[in-house]
Amino acid sequence: MTTRLDSLKTHSLVVADTGDLDAIKRYRPHDATTNPSLLLKAFDLPGYQTLIDEELAAIKAEVADPEARLEQAVDRLAVAKGAEIARHIPGRISTEVAARLSFDEEASVRKAHELVERYDRRGVGRDRVLIKLASTWEGIRAAERLEREGIQCNLTLLFSEAQAQACFDAGVFLVSPFVGRVTDWYKKETGKEYAPDEDPGVLFVRGVCERAGRGGYDTVVMGASFRTVGQVLALAGCPRLTISPALLEELAAEEGEVTPAVTIPAAGERPAPLDEPAFRWGHNQDAMANDKLAEGIRRFDEDQRTLEARLAERLG
Repeated sequence: MTTRLDSLKTHSLVVADTGDLDAIKRYRPHDATTNPSLLLKAFDLPGYQTLIDEELAAIKAEVADPEARLEQAVDRLAVAKGAEIARHIPGRISTEVAARLSFDEEASVRKAHELVERYDRRGVGRDRVLIKLASTWEGIRAAERLEREGIQCNLTLLFSEAQAQACFDAGVFLVSPFVGRVTDWYKKETGKEYAPDEDPGVLFVRGVCERAGRGGYDTVVMGASFRTVGQVLALAGCPRLTISPALLEELAAEEGEVTPAVTIPAAGERPAPLDEPAFRWGHNQDAMANDKLAEGIRRFDEDQRTLEARLAERLG
């Protein structure tokens, strides 16, 4: 009998939302991702201690300035882990530009170049890497430039129709509209619980898929930030889904067929591209999107700072 995970994989490309190599080997996703939050979770896993020690020893040997050592440590660790993960997946590894650069186009482009160069030195070509950027106006503009250079991007922290449209206009490779965080906001505001088919996060991601289809955009839509298996199954048929190990385990333990729940419409006429004022006004009109984008950037930055503190202790 087919498991729900195997059946889901016939409708959507499954991505592992984890930096845990054991989970990646177990569930065999097509793509995987790494970011400071996931690196922090994996920091104490026994299987990564040798890698961490080797990277920190190399930094100490190569970089004299303690401040410069710390600046490099997160990027080097992310790329070292990403390169290791890339050996166990057929697709791409997403690696995040620091959240503190979310409103700095030039710095985001420079950091993306550094990350791609680090991967290249480890034998992982740019065709196996996605650069993750926050879906701010500056992040989208940085992605547009990088895409023209052949560096493909994953635009994350996406909560509004304005963000989605601006990403489509920019021709980014992939967008990650969030499910669970959208639902969290509405549950807090209304006090309601939602069935999967009326879940605000599910309906938002379905809407992004429909917008991509109607406009005939090449951008891949990847549902992200799931809280329940029900949310995952309600988005079967979305081109990609990035799923945590806990939910992958639930899906792998259940037998049954999964039917598509997302319908991609035929391409029609594209809307006019958004300029900056239209983007900012459209995003501003969505209270949930404003709250969750700002919160998401802060949370990613907090995790990066915590990770940096942990690395500073080990660098001595």
